[in-house]
Amino acid sequence: MAGILVAVFWAILVSFLAVALARVAQTLRATTKLVADVTDQAVPLLADASSAVRSAQTQIDRVDAIASDVQEVTANASALSSTVASTFGGPLVKVAAFGYGVRRAIGGRKEEEPPGASRRTVIVGRTIPAARRGKRNTRKKRD
Repeated sequence: MAGILVAVFWAILVSFLAVALARVAQTLRATTKLVADVTDQAVPLLADASSAVRSAQTQIDRVDAIASDVQEVTANASALSSTVASTFGGPLVKVAAFGYGVRRAIGGRKEEEPPGASRRTVIVGRTIPAARRGKRNTRKKRD
C-alpha cells in the first residue's frame, strides 16, 4: 500500500512538473520569436540612425565652415570700421567744431537769448540781477 501511495504521489508530481515544463517551453518559444522580431526591426533602425548621424555630421561640417567664414568677415568688418573711424573721425569732429564756432561767431550771442529774459549770475550761492552785474563788470574792468 505504501508503494502505491508513493507511485501515485510520484505520478502527480511528474504531471505537475510536465505541465510546468510545457509552460516554460511555451514562454521560451514566445521569447525567442520576440527576440527575432526585435532583431529584424532593430537592424534597419540602426542603419537609419547611422545614416542620420552621418548626415548630421555633414551638416555640422558645413555649419563649421560657415561659422569660420562669418568670423573672418566679422574681423574684416571690424578692421574696416576702425580704419574708417581713424581716417574720418578726427577730421569730421574738427569740421563740426569749426562749423559750430563759425555759426556762433556769425549769429552772435544776443540772438540766442529770448527777449525780455534777464540773465542772472550766481556767485557763491548768491544771485546778482542783470542790472547789478553790469556795474560789477565795469568795476572789474577798472581794476
